[in-house]
Amino acid sequence: MQLDLTPKQYRRLLDMIYIGNWILNSTRGDDRFQDYDEVESLLFSKAKEAGMDTLAETWQGEVIPSRAFSEGGIHEAIVEYENNVFFDILAEELARRDMNDVPIDESNYEELTTRIDAYLDEFDLHGTDNITVDSDTLP
Repeated sequence: MQLDLTPKQYRRLLDMIYIGNWILNSTRGDDRFQDYDEVESLLFSKAKEAGMDTLAETWQGEVIPSRAFSEGGIHEAIVEYENNVFFDILAEELARRDMNDVPIDESNYEELTTRIDAYLDEFDLHGTDNITVDSDTLP
């Protein structure tokens, strides 16, 4: 297979492969999806040919994203995504809880979305500052 990319497209592909592999493997410890690590390694191994040798380094015989790459702002994009997903999931979970976790159908979908939107508005204004947990229930 031959893939022709401009340098800018290749650089964007490195960002996407890193982000994708981060999502899939960053929380898996030793139980990583090795085939995704291998694809990441393959794509980063081409960085030198593309004149981007500072983006890859070799560690224990494998080509990996360099420290310069991983500390160069890519994690800011990941953190922004994680923050958005966190608040979206939290808003939906709280809205469903408020509705006693009833199955959602067309008769109550609007209520669910209204509650989700209200929580998202609250989170936009105050983050998690107004969320409390009854500490008597904690171990």
